[in-house]
Amino acid sequence: MPLPADERNRFAQHLFAPLPARYDRLAEVLSMGQNGRWRRAMVDHVTPSTPSTARDAPVILDVASGTAGVAIQLARRTTARVIGVDLTEQMLRQGQRNVAAAGQSGRICLVAGRAERLPFADASFDALTFTYLLRYVDDPQATLTELARVVRPGGLVASLEFLAPPSPFWRFWWHLYTRLVLPVGGLLTGGRTWYEVGRFLGPSICGHYRRYPVAWTADAWRQAGLREVGLRVMSLGGGLVMWGTRAGD
Repeated sequence: MPLPADERNRFAQHLFAPLPARYDRLAEVLSMGQNGRWRRAMVDHVTPSTPSTARDAPVILDVASGTAGVAIQLARRTTARVIGVDLTEQMLRQGQRNVAAAGQSGRICLVAGRAERLPFADASFDALTFTYLLRYVDDPQATLTELARVVRPGGLVASLEFLAPPSPFWRFWWHLYTRLVLPVGGLLTGGRTWYEVGRFLGPSICGHYRRYPVAWTADAWRQAGLREVGLRVMSLGGGLVMWGTRAGD
């Protein structure tokens, strides 16, 4: 049975609170070295974002910002100011250190918040990204609608999520990797915390897509008020990049 929304939030905080110092390395391990490539592919879909008439530079919201890896890339690849939102204070503290080390403190602001209830007015942002988010929310449709709410009409939205390979051949090896290699490798390299994350990942991804297949997710984007929705399955099915444009009023 799915966890209630508050319990899902607490679970996500419990899972990620011990990880910040090693999170970026962990993301590479969990994605078999593809996380950086997937992030770049996602950011490609918001880099054409142009400033609104009310601002000199666009403002981009990065949801589930974690340690600010995507936020830093957005700042480097666009002229935008970037606001990163994450649920876990420990991740945000590491993100602040990463932002300072990247010399982007003047361009990036990190704040605590929930994707399901963003602390921003309607149409506040020229673009929005979110990463590895939908498995941790109680109602993906409602969350997508909330994300779209804060994007101006014509603004760009892009996301990155893990995916289970659709090919039976590659799915077999993916199952072996996520059920055996990840937990054992996590235990050997990062201790009990990484073991728990490795053990959680594969079943979490499979369970999510049993309830919310890719076709359902694409339709949920449209129901949220996004048009020109596209998707790209990456790395033999290990990652999923999606994008769309906020419809006008």
